[in-house]
Amino acid sequence: GIRPRREDGRQAALVAVLVDVHDDHRRRVRGALHGGRLDDDVHHRLPGRAYFKQEVGAKVGFGETDEAAKSGSVSSEKFEDTDNNDNVPDESHSNRDAPEEEKFPENTMEKPVEMAEEKESPKEKEDSKDSFDDANGKSEGQSAKEGGVTGQSGDEEEKITTDNDVEKSDGEKKEDQEGKSEDDATEQPQIEEKVEESGEKEPAAKANEVFPDGAQSELLKESNTENGSFPTQAAESKNEKEAQAASKSSGDEITYSWKLCNSSAVTDYIPCLDNEKAIKKLHSTKHYEHRERHCPAEPPTCLVPLPEGYKRPIEWPKSRDKVWYSNVPHTKLAEYKGHQNWVKVSGDHLLFPGGGTQFKNGALHYIDTIQQALPDIAWGKRSRVILDVGCGVASFGGYMFDRDVLTMSFAPKDEHEAQVQFALERGIPAISAVMGTKRLPYPSRVFDVIHCARCRVPWHIEGGKLLLELNRLLRPGGYFVWSATPVYQKLPEDVEIWNAMSSLTKSMCWKMVKKTKDTLNQVGMAIYQKPMDNNCYEKRSEDSPPLCKETDDADAAWNVPLQACIPKLPIGPSVRGSKWPEMWPQRLEKTPFWIDGSRVGVYGKPANEDFEADYAHWKRVVSKSYVNGMGIDWSKVRNVMDMRAVYGGFAAALRDQKVWVMNIVPIDSADTLPIVYERGLFGMYHDWCESFSTYPRTYDLLHADHLFSKLKKRCKLLGVFAEVDRILRPEGKLIVRDDAETISELESMAKSLQWEVRMTYAKGKEGLLCVQKTTWRPKEIEASM
Repeated sequence: GIRPRREDGRQAALVAVLVDVHDDHRRRVRGALHGGRLDDDVHHRLPGRAYFKQEVGAKVGFGETDEAAKSGSVSSEKFEDTDNNDNVPDESHSNRDAPEEEKFPENTMEKPVEMAEEKESPKEKEDSKDSFDDANGKSEGQSAKEGGVTGQSGDEEEKITTDNDVEKSDGEKKEDQEGKSEDDATEQPQIEEKVEESGEKEPAAKANEVFPDGAQSELLKESNTENGSFPTQAAESKNEKEAQAASKSSGDEITYSWKLCNSSAVTDYIPCLDNEKAIKKLHSTKHYEHRERHCPAEPPTCLVPLPEGYKRPIEWPKSRDKVWYSNVPHTKLAEYKGHQNWVKVSGDHLLFPGGGTQFKNGALHYIDTIQQALPDIAWGKRSRVILDVGCGVASFGGYMFDRDVLTMSFAPKDEHEAQVQFALERGIPAISAVMGTKRLPYPSRVFDVIHCARCRVPWHIEGGKLLLELNRLLRPGGYFVWSATPVYQKLPEDVEIWNAMSSLTKSMCWKMVKKTKDTLNQVGMAIYQKPMDNNCYEKRSEDSPPLCKETDDADAAWNVPLQACIPKLPIGPSVRGSKWPEMWPQRLEKTPFWIDGSRVGVYGKPANEDFEADYAHWKRVVSKSYVNGMGIDWSKVRNVMDMRAVYGGFAAALRDQKVWVMNIVPIDSADTLPIVYERGLFGMYHDWCESFSTYPRTYDLLHADHLFSKLKKRCKLLGVFAEVDRILRPEGKLIVRDDAETISELESMAKSLQWEVRMTYAKGKEGLLCVQKTTWRPKEIEASM
């Protein structure tokens, strides 16, 4: 028989059970005792005690029974399985062999992609193209396999509970390790499942862990070979050669050498906005060309230094009122705008009284004045997503959260030192951008309201080109709120601008629905409404501004020059923009009216089913894995970015958290950004082979679902990861779901930056990685840029 390593009551009971175990099972239990080595053909790695507990635990009194687990008496954490179902083996046969309680019913409505038995043939996959265009107006033609939403329904997930290390004595731990070491040496690295955690143990991550494997029945499948616990030389040699090849391809042998960026912007370096060489070569700066994006030919691979004395940012909502001075050590704006209550310096803090150029006595009173003047604007119901032009430190957007409104704020990186950085440090969404010569990176007809309070934009010049860009972005029936001195002052310059604006807005068919004053802040505002149809355009006596050509794509927004024309409004009951979205919050969960079964979704299903499956998938992943399974303290998370959003399901699933999510639709992905806006969320287009238009250290959590593996085809991951490091705050988290090879490569990069690896998980060809940035910075500075 088998001699137990320790002659205690538990091991003796096991020996008694082994006497009656079938010969086919004897080998597997023996393997469990020696560290979990199962049949060579099963291709899974499971800790010996977990397997041991499943097979014979009930007989010898180990742990709880399956019924106890079902009743909820077993405390466990669950990491959502995110594998592409194209890569998941068909489990239908093994399910028939498994005990009844180990079979899991399918719930196809909850799966973003079909199960393996429903896979299309290679030719059918090639022919199954989604009907969404990319941001440049070209069809992406992405098959269901390439779509990127991965995972199985919760019903199909395996629940395997393992004993905690804390439950073992030191002696037992040592013996377990001795028993495992010999078998682990021959495990197949390219198909192993692993869950690793950093040395930092958080309470949520320390309970009985659940391995996120959707193929429990595979572990119980009978073996056809009879090699016992001894590996074959052929298998050992084959595995070693594959391991070496995988190691080379995954970059395990690559060493990374990091240096500090050598830029005059120092701690505030934004590569595409601080490209001094490109800016010096500009022929003109008349249209703020020097404030636009000018990206280096090769993305930087250096690291931005930390400001001296950098601290963990103050948590929301306290951060709206004050931030650490050491994190954004700039005083020029306080000196220049202090009298308007933008920002003040007080000891170790920068204080934000909530004022602005047009609302010295507080943004909230100003916001409510707009509502009182025009009740139809209905903050947080009809009006949910707005654009704030020339936002300053974004107090307007910061207080809009009190009215359940999301505000996309932007301002240039100019003499108003670090205004957008102040906004982001406060926990308020904002980007660095300017209304210059190119379209803003948003689709057409998506903002419910656009706001400008002394935003210093000359709307009336050059045929109204800049105001016409706002017209492109404004939803039909949406409002433009203009609060500026020409509205309420009678100086000659103000009167001239008011007359020019009145003429321009009338020719654009914008109707002024209200002109009012905020008596407390002693300012005035004019509110205009965009038409819902083309009737006014067709009745104009002069075609000025002209209607855009039929060939013009109003949604194309990446590096597209501005045009002084008016896009025709959509016609037809099933066309986006032909009617207003659902009221908030109903619009978050309801499929947009213009997404129906006649279109093919990103993942290959009819678009409406695609949308619903995506939302169900991310609700499950967020609740079971991200919120409750990774040990993330969400009270310390405020600024979140989904680096590859599709329908906005990830952001929608985080609604109950006190966070906001910047949804990025990459320019080479299906153009689903209008759907994100339709459901009351926001985002923008971006090319991740370039730097993002934000300051360093501005996001608490970055999420990337099958982004990096796609980027590898276009640009080097090292530059992309350096950009991730630039954007992420110290102690911020990066969560990546991608193929196992890419996960391995990113993990190596993270370790080279001395980041903490919170968790890695690999199953087959898919993987999950959660890492945390530290305050480590290299000492050496790179050569002059």
